[in-house]
Amino acid sequence: MADDRRPAVTRRTCDATDARLDLFLATHWGPLSRRQTRAIIAAGTVRVNGAIARKGALLQSGDVVEVTTTAFDDAVRLPPQPELPVAVLYEDADLIAIDKPPDMPSVALRGVDRGTVANFLAGRAPDTATVGRSALEAGLVHRLDTGTSGVLLAARTHSAWLGMREQFRARAVGKRYIAWVEGRLRAAGKMEDPIAHDPRQRRRMIVCGVPAQAQRLGARAAHTRYRPLQARGGGTLVEIHITTGVRHQIRAHLAALGHPVRGDVLYGAQAAPRLFLHATGLTLRHPTNGRMLQIDSRPPEAFDD
Repeated sequence: MADDRRPAVTRRTCDATDARLDLFLATHWGPLSRRQTRAIIAAGTVRVNGAIARKGALLQSGDVVEVTTTAFDDAVRLPPQPELPVAVLYEDADLIAIDKPPDMPSVALRGVDRGTVANFLAGRAPDTATVGRSALEAGLVHRLDTGTSGVLLAARTHSAWLGMREQFRARAVGKRYIAWVEGRLRAAGKMEDPIAHDPRQRRRMIVCGVPAQAQRLGARAAHTRYRPLQARGGGTLVEIHITTGVRHQIRAHLAALGHPVRGDVLYGAQAAPRLFLHATGLTLRHPTNGRMLQIDSRPPEAFDD
């Protein structure tokens, strides 16, 4: 399956006269080193007013600078950190699955970021750096919220990345979670209300129970199945299965039920040592050999308290 999408481009307008292009890049796409800005310009990925920029170019007020995002990311290599406390759950020539700790971001946002899963992969599996949309994602085919722990999957070849992304788009990947929620959840059920960004607080998502609201906010389909496992300390241990992957899906759906995840202050829960949401497993078809693959992660000891 060919990936014929055009590379993404980001644009900035210069508001100064005789501004050096390399300094402009370092300021507006950085922080970047001089080596990195030179590599970006030399790769022919920077245009000024539609023309490929040259080394040493000076910008005038009103000039529009465009950078091809994927090529920019290729020039910005993440600091490799194989020493980060991340366990490998599965590994072959095409895929690598890790056990993400809580409070570790999945991807880097800038080339100088450290302490992310992407930094770990850059050191543990350097081939991931050339896979996918961006070197800053290190081949990850999906993400987990920073506070969520558990199974996270990356591809080591571009064909494997495309194959896994197609499976996620087709909702063919089984995703299992366990959560410790507030209150007594007494019965199994499902939530299928779509989810949108909260227009009043962009960090939050909201569940749209009314079709008109969903349409107005551009909500995305979200399907969550849940069942209580055990009542515990004023809360409930819950097993969750999802096929869709909307941002904060599980957290928003459970909060809408009146049972926010323990520690999820953003959705109304009391503060706790961590967000008690863990991705316990993925079930998928291997993108190369076609075999079904199940990758599991045991919940941390904190869930046993």
